[in-house]
Amino acid sequence: MNPLRRYENIMELLLAKQEVTVAELSERLNVTGKTIREDLAKLEDKGLLQRVHGGAILAQSDQLGILSTKEPLARHAAEKADIARLALSRIEPNDVIALDGGSTTLEIAKALDNQPLTVVTNDVHIISELARKDAIRLVVPGGYRVRNMLAGPEAVTYVRRLNIHKAFLSATGLHPEDGLTIYTGELLDIKRALLETARTCYAVVDHHKFGQSALLTFAKLNEVEAILTDSGCSPEFAEAVRQMGARLEVANAQ
Repeated sequence: MNPLRRYENIMELLLAKQEVTVAELSERLNVTGKTIREDLAKLEDKGLLQRVHGGAILAQSDQLGILSTKEPLARHAAEKADIARLALSRIEPNDVIALDGGSTTLEIAKALDNQPLTVVTNDVHIISELARKDAIRLVVPGGYRVRNMLAGPEAVTYVRRLNIHKAFLSATGLHPEDGLTIYTGELLDIKRALLETARTCYAVVDHHKFGQSALLTFAKLNEVEAILTDSGCSPEFAEAVRQMGARLEVANAQ
């Protein structure tokens, strides 16, 4: 197993359990304890975890991945609902939109009226939500399932053939220097395909993820048309984002 894949596995296990041991990781990943300790040191340098005696814990107690085995819990539900309403104001009848996988994009799907619209998505929860809205043309790229998301080269190739008007992308973390980040490398290519194929691309990220950085960057902040967020964003962080050439749009801004 290459180092990057080990890092992904370590972080996914940490996100699920909050704490891991060197012995547990060594057995699970079939590498020596020395290799695991070196991996943990590198991930600690990135600010993703904190080493403790015999293992590691998450660097921040509220770190989250965007993948879940069940429908996402309503964590920060009010903020996500505000962002969803802001996103809806960018959507027009007969648009072709893409909803990336994630809890905020799921809120957008829930808020969509049953109207003439084409929605491309790789999230099985969003597929389930929109299947009930028969006026919406639902397009699923295919691929293999990575928990609640579909990924793989077939999905990427299919997305790149589409004429997508607007894409809404989720992220695990948003950092002025590191950009828009996630933990799972299997999702990088499809996120890049959506970003590069859509005429207009928005990032939808609640302010709790601001300042956090996950393992892998899929886009610089200035690669999206705008970052749609909630009113909890501090003025200082908003200015740091703008200094990186990005545009921030805040829900319920006065």
